Formats: sequence, structure tokens, C-alpha cells
Amino acid sequence: MFGLGLPEMGIIAVVAILIFGPKKIPELGNALGKTLRSFKEGVGQADDESALKENQKQEEGQPPV
Repeated sequence: MFGLGLPEMGIIAVVAILIFGPKKIPELGNALGKTLRSFKEGVGQADDESALKENQKQEEGQPPV
């Protein structure tokens, strides 16, 4: 995962706890999870729309770009 090992992840966790405090970390994780979920849904919708447009072009007899 991006070349991060267990020691690096531990250091990042300790720094995050020092900066944000132990009570704020779950809230930040929840917000990050919601953001990533929303981003994935948006990417999925864009993929679906592009596939739909490509299928419509093929049905019309136009070569795909």
C-alpha cells in the first residue's frame, strides 16, 4: 500500500492522535469513509454514463471513438 510498512503506519497513527486527539479520530475516519464512498459512487455513475453513450453510438451505426 504505497510502500508503507507497519512501522510507518504506526508513526502516522501516533502523529494523528497527537494532532487531533483520540476523541476526534473516529469522527475523521467516518467523514473520510463517507467521502470515499461518495467518490466511488460518482466514478461509478460516470462509468455507467460513458458506457451508455458508447452503446447508443454503436446502435446508431457510428464507430466508437
